[in-house]
Amino acid sequence: MLDATLKSQLKTYLERVSQPIEIVASLDDGAKSRELHDLLVEIAGLSNLITLSADGTDARRPSFSLNRPGADISLRFAGIPMGHEFTSLVLALLQVGGHPSKASAEVIEQIQALEGDFTFETYFSLSCQNCPDVVQALNLMAVLNPNVRHVAIDGALFQDEVESRKIMAVPSVYLNGEVFGQGRMGLEEILGKIDTNAGARQAEKINAKDAFDVLVVGGGPAGAAAAIYAARKGIRTGVAAERFGGQVLDTLAIENFISVQETEGPKLAMALEEHVKQYDVDIMNLQRGEALIPATDGGLHEVRLAGGASLKAKTVILATGARWREMNVPGEQEYRARGVAYCPHCDGPLFKGKRVAVIGGGNSGVEAAIDLAGIVAQVTLIEFDSQLRADAVLQRKLHSLANVKVITSALTTEVVGNGEKVTGLRYKDRTTDEVHDLALEGIFVQIGLLPNTDWLKGTVELSPRGEIIVDAKGQTSVPGVFAAGDVTTVPYKQIVIAVGEGAKASLAAFDHLIRTSAPA
Repeated sequence: MLDATLKSQLKTYLERVSQPIEIVASLDDGAKSRELHDLLVEIAGLSNLITLSADGTDARRPSFSLNRPGADISLRFAGIPMGHEFTSLVLALLQVGGHPSKASAEVIEQIQALEGDFTFETYFSLSCQNCPDVVQALNLMAVLNPNVRHVAIDGALFQDEVESRKIMAVPSVYLNGEVFGQGRMGLEEILGKIDTNAGARQAEKINAKDAFDVLVVGGGPAGAAAAIYAARKGIRTGVAAERFGGQVLDTLAIENFISVQETEGPKLAMALEEHVKQYDVDIMNLQRGEALIPATDGGLHEVRLAGGASLKAKTVILATGARWREMNVPGEQEYRARGVAYCPHCDGPLFKGKRVAVIGGGNSGVEAAIDLAGIVAQVTLIEFDSQLRADAVLQRKLHSLANVKVITSALTTEVVGNGEKVTGLRYKDRTTDEVHDLALEGIFVQIGLLPNTDWLKGTVELSPRGEIIVDAKGQTSVPGVFAAGDVTTVPYKQIVIAVGEGAKASLAAFDHLIRTSAPA
C-alpha cells in the first residue's frame, strides 16, 4: 500500500505521537477490506504506540475507528483514505495520539465548549480537493469534544448510501441524519453554523477594531499579495475574506505558477495564508463584503460586512475574485448538487458508469470532459460556438477518446429532472433551431467566471461585464479605493497575474497614503 518513501515520511510524523492509539477495523471478505487491512497493518508497524484490532462491529465495511484508551473519541473512516484523504488520516492519527492541533487557542476553546449532540457524516471522493478541509475540521472537533462524532465515508465504496441519500456532490455533510452542508467548509465556518452565538461575538469584535491604513477585501492570490506588500511597509493592514484562498481552493493541478513546477490549489492557498501570517496582518475570515461607503471630505472608507459588522480604512483594496458562471436556464438551480455540478474533479467519481454532459468548449470544459471520460460511461461536450475554443493539444486528446461526443452550435435551454435528480438536458441547434433532448444523469458547467461585484454596483465604476474598471495602478473610480485580480478589467485571469496585480495595487495604495497624508 505505502511505498518506501511515504512509509518513511509517515514514520517520522508518527514519532510526534505521545499517547497510545487503538485502531479498530470492521472488515468483511471483500478485496477492499483486505486492502484496508494491509494499510492498517503497515501503519501499526510504524509506531509502538499504535495497536490494531480487526474485531470491529460497525455495519460499514470496510471501515476503522481511531481511539485513545481512556478518552471518549468517536472518529471513523469508512473506506480507504488514500489520495487527497491520506493527509486527513495522518492528521487524525497525530491528534488522537496527543499531538496538538495548529488551530488557534480561541477556536479550540470554542470547540471544547460546544454543548449538545453532534453526529456528523461526511461523504467524500478520493479525487476531491475540497473534501479534506471538511473531513479534517470535523475529525479535530471529534478529538476535542466527546459531544462530536464523525465518520468520513468514501462515496465510491458505499454507493448504496449515496443512492439512497441522493448524493450527487461532495463533500456532502449530514448532521444527526439531516443535510448540514455541501462543498468546501473550513473549521471556523462549521463552528459558525452550529455555534449560534459565534456570529454576534465576531461582529462585536470587528466593530471594535481601529481603522486600517489598508483594508484588503478578499483572500485569494491578489488579496494575499496586497496584504503582504502593505504589511512590509509597516502600515496597519487588515484582510476581510469570505474564504481565504478564493478560487484557488477549487483548482486541482497548478503547473504554471512560476518557480513552482507543480502544486494543487488547496496547497497553494495554504501557503498563501501562511505567508500572510508571517506579517502583522489582521485576518478576518468568513467575512463577506456587503456595501462600500466611500470616504467624504478626507475621511475614512467604510466596508460593511454581511455579518452585521463594519470596518473603516484610509485605503481599500478590492480583491473579491470571481465565481463559476451559471447557465441561468430552467432547472439549473432546482437540480444543483442533484446532478448539476461545477467541479468535475470533486464530483466526477459519483457519476461512475453514468452519462454526463459538459457545458463549455474552452480549456476548462475540454479538460473536464477528458478527466470525466476515464470515469463515466459517456461524455457529451456541448459548445455554444461553431467550434471549440480550447488549446489544440487538448482538442486532439479529446477527439481521441471513444466515449466522448462533441456537439457545437448548441444552446442549452433546460435542465430536465424527475423532481429528485437530473434525468436529461434540452438544447437547441443554433443552425436549424431544432430542439433536442439528451438522456443523462449529470451536467458539469464549465462556461467561465463572473466577478464578485454585485455588492459594489453604484459605488465604483464597473464594465459591462461587471468587472471593476481600474487604471494601470489598480486605482478605481473612487480615490483611495483600489482593486486587483479576477474582479477587475485586467485581462487574462491567471493566478500569477492576480499576484502581481495585488502587489501593484498595494504599492499604489501606499503611494496614495503618502501623498494624501503629507502636510501642505
